[in-house]
Amino acid sequence: MGAPIMHFEIMGGEGKQLEEFYAKLFGWKIDSNNEFNYGVVETGGEGGINGGVGPAMEGQPPRVTVYAQVADPDAVLKEAEALGGTILMPTTNVMEGVTIALIADPAGNVTGLLKG
Repeated sequence: MGAPIMHFEIMGGEGKQLEEFYAKLFGWKIDSNNEFNYGVVETGGEGGINGGVGPAMEGQPPRVTVYAQVADPDAVLKEAEALGGTILMPTTNVMEGVTIALIADPAGNVTGLLKG
């Protein structure tokens, strides 16, 4: 069974810069009125994948990340390392019911894991 892509992030820029850009460009509804000031994106349309936008974390470059839904993020992290990847963020509960992790593939591309 595969791991479907369930979420995306576009991180970089300053403040609300990306929220304004993507809201105007694609008509996305973006709400960052939350404790993390994280722009939660509703892309709209049938079959669309929702996601988030916001500034990159301090010291981190801008990035686009897709999140694959997996049953056991810790097992996938171990497998990623065995295949030459790097763990960027261990399995972390970021809010009630949301558990994520981040890896880099051998080429440095970032992929997120979303426990599902």
